[in-house]
Amino acid sequence: MQSAQKRPRAKLSGLNNPRIVPYVMIAPFVIYLLGVYLYPTISTIIMSFQRIDGPTQAEFIGLSNYNKLLTKNYIMALKTTALFTVWDVAILIPVPLLFAAMLASKNAPMPNFFKSLYFIPALTSIIVAGIVFRLAFGSLETSIANRFIGMFGAAPKMWLQFSGSSTFVLVLLTLWRWMGVNIVYFYSAIQSIPADLHEAGKIDGANTVQAFLHITLPSIRPTLIYVLTITVLGGFSMFTESVALWQQSNPGGIGRTIVGYMYMMGITKNNMGLASAIGITLLLLVFGVNMIQLLLMGFFKKEDA
Repeated sequence: MQSAQKRPRAKLSGLNNPRIVPYVMIAPFVIYLLGVYLYPTISTIIMSFQRIDGPTQAEFIGLSNYNKLLTKNYIMALKTTALFTVWDVAILIPVPLLFAAMLASKNAPMPNFFKSLYFIPALTSIIVAGIVFRLAFGSLETSIANRFIGMFGAAPKMWLQFSGSSTFVLVLLTLWRWMGVNIVYFYSAIQSIPADLHEAGKIDGANTVQAFLHITLPSIRPTLIYVLTITVLGGFSMFTESVALWQQSNPGGIGRTIVGYMYMMGITKNNMGLASAIGITLLLLVFGVNMIQLLLMGFFKKEDA
């Protein structure tokens, strides 16, 4: 009996070649990364050292744009952004976490209803929300905020005209809009914790607070790091909320963030070189803050096997 002849294997080519397929699969991501992030970043770095008079007219001026950053307007915008970010992190992390823990408890009534209710503000147009808040915190005696404090005998305030009260309104608008998003993040993370861990904690005699500190928090650590990171990024990149409240009429730069100042320099005053320098300093600042935050939370530590 003659042995069956083996058929020669078909030679793979093109998209059928397993050596080529991985590169084809990651090509869209690489193209997107290069075109949307890397190229604009490199261009912005170059532009920050230039004086740009038109699309084709650019002159290198060294560190002149960076020297111009040491002005009252830039420092004021930086302080406003930093203060806003601090309040953002101080409230938008613990408060949503507390609400999510209560919604995830067995005794919580209608958790899905309240979860949806908290999330609704995130679906609201920021322009519409800004108009509502601008009217609610208006300087007239008939505004909602002035009527409320008038019930306690306080005089009407010009909420959006002074630094302290304007920061309060800006933070309040942001909290109202993004609180529900963080609640959903934390709620989903808490729901994914195995029930065996909580049952083991009860057997060991852990109360509600101890179970939250030693079981819930360590279990949702990746989500906590993620929410903290996007909250810091959102605080430093905040722009639309400020524009919605003040539009272009914020007196003395009150409520103007670092992104708003960059927009004013680049678009309104057509100084793209200075705007690029502002963008690069913001990039370095956010990168530094996030690296410190990740180091403090042990993000780069290897977990025990």
